[in-house]
Amino acid sequence: MNNKERILPEFTVRSCIIVLASFLVNGLVFSFINSYSVTYVYLLKRLEDAGVSEASSKASLVGSLTVGTTFLMSPIAGVLVDRIGIRTTTFIGGFIATNSLLISSYFTHQVEVLYVTYGLLYGIGASLAYTPSLAILGHYFKKYLGFVNGVVTAGSSCFTMLMPYIVDYLLVRYGLDSCLRWEAALSAILMICALAFKPTYKLDKSDMHKSLAEQLRSLVNIDIWKNPKYVIWATMIPLALFGYFVPYVHLVKFVDDRFPQNDGKILITCIGVSSGIGRLISGPISDCKGVSRIVMQQISLFIIGLMTMCIITVPYFFILVIITLIMGLADGCFVSVMGPIAFDLVGQKGAAQAIGCILGLCSIPMTVGPPIAGWMYDMFKSYTGAFLIAGLPSMIFGILLTTTRCVRKRAMDIDIDDKDPNESKLLNPIPESNNKEGKHSTIIPTAEHTLLLSKNSNPNYTR
Repeated sequence: MNNKERILPEFTVRSCIIVLASFLVNGLVFSFINSYSVTYVYLLKRLEDAGVSEASSKASLVGSLTVGTTFLMSPIAGVLVDRIGIRTTTFIGGFIATNSLLISSYFTHQVEVLYVTYGLLYGIGASLAYTPSLAILGHYFKKYLGFVNGVVTAGSSCFTMLMPYIVDYLLVRYGLDSCLRWEAALSAILMICALAFKPTYKLDKSDMHKSLAEQLRSLVNIDIWKNPKYVIWATMIPLALFGYFVPYVHLVKFVDDRFPQNDGKILITCIGVSSGIGRLISGPISDCKGVSRIVMQQISLFIIGLMTMCIITVPYFFILVIITLIMGLADGCFVSVMGPIAFDLVGQKGAAQAIGCILGLCSIPMTVGPPIAGWMYDMFKSYTGAFLIAGLPSMIFGILLTTTRCVRKRAMDIDIDDKDPNESKLLNPIPESNNKEGKHSTIIPTAEHTLLLSKNSNPNYTR
């Protein structure tokens, strides 16, 4: 072990404050994203009143750009963490997110402006704040890193239970413009949380002379794309997620149309609650000997797709509640095995970039899915085709993941499988024996979609 490494107690006042701050960041970022279905209804009405054509697809694109940009920017956020530090990156992210919502509040009649402010800028800010909030945990926790990651990432589920009602109250009481300003005020908490993120080792200032392009080149791992199993997985998962975000955007509007006497916001809450439960249950199951994590993910995708398609068939609202609870459980399982599957396929060395790449690829279908569903609603004035198209890819490409079993393993892949299975569990820091030339990696899961952020500490950090 490096003699210069600072050995700190795991649970101190500072580390607990950091866990709380990270919990708030995760909760605020993803509860806003997951609650967009509520905002969508009001934005849609605003655009329709303004005579905007194809209002549904345009309003849904605003929200889908947010989630797509958040994941697309995750690898860049990791580079910035290495370059300018965790605290600075988080503060900049909070600043961008806050001001993007504030600016959006003045342009609610101009959807093209909202594409940039609410969609792109807020997504960038959310990513820059969110990614470091997970990275900081690896500085203070090793033995209990899995536990604190579970606590922190549960923030998204906890906040998602409440945020739809808070947003709806603000929309009803103050209107869309003022609601966005209140959201901007809440987002300012991200900047306060950033102040708590003090890393345990300092940036090496001499590395500031290294160009960003050089750092980006140093992060590229070509070997993972030579692994046929990973290539299949990284191809099928993004295609399967084409309709993943559609319920988060269109479910409340669907309820307004089909069950006007019921409250659609409760469905978003149901997904959030059951997703958290699903993660807690499926995590230990995936660690059991003989359990295939890819099969678990296949089952999850199939259920998500099937339940999405079943939404349009329900005659009673309580059945829709049951469907969303099942969707949430499957979503929790899907999310919880993302990281471990990456370890299983490419090993510890390539897992960080493997997840970073697949998140970037997933951002594309997750961005285009909701607008296409909105366009279909504009065309047919019905969500029947939209939810059918949204659910079908998850079922088809979930089944096609079976092709990973048809690929013969290479020698280097067999070496990975021969290792102690405990070494491939998510959240274990890479041991010092693998940490050649001072490189350090922190393995982190996302709240909604697992993220492993690779951090090259040589020569960025001195320890």
